[in-house]
Amino acid sequence: MLEPLERARFEECVLPHLDAAFNLARWILRDKSNAEDATQEAMLRAYRFFGNFRSGDARAWLLQIVRNCCYTSLQKNRPGEDLEELDEASAPSAGPSPEAFAMAIHDRERVTRALETLPAYFREIIVLRELEGCSYKEIAAITSRPIGTVMSVLSRARHQLRDALSEPQRKEAHRAV
Repeated sequence: MLEPLERARFEECVLPHLDAAFNLARWILRDKSNAEDATQEAMLRAYRFFGNFRSGDARAWLLQIVRNCCYTSLQKNRPGEDLEELDEASAPSAGPSPEAFAMAIHDRERVTRALETLPAYFREIIVLRELEGCSYKEIAAITSRPIGTVMSVLSRARHQLRDALSEPQRKEAHRAV
């Protein structure tokens, strides 16, 4: 149990990031109930170990805990889930940017479905960068990866998202021929 001053510091530093924590968990786990459980577990861990947190980016610290809880849950409950990064040889070819596709698509559900098709490793990077606005440095800290790896994975995740968004268009074009 934290002392009253530490509890107040926890509430000031960590609690404002609760929505970001849930958002990351929901996208990694793809299930609201499991995301709520993982977020709750992460908050309990953060509270328990907050005495060791002295300074720095509380959001990155909390999101790293959330990420770890999510991957522990995935390993325990979904052993078949693709958690590994793809190798460089599987990187997709160049094409229009995913931002151009996202701006052209007004159907939020379509983007959501496309994002959910990505492996967890790619979903987390996209969510941290595009939805949570984390810097490359913050993502590197959260995921315990070098910044160069974060940039590479983000590029591949964007390409996969672009491909997932364009797949229905390819099917429609094929039917028209």
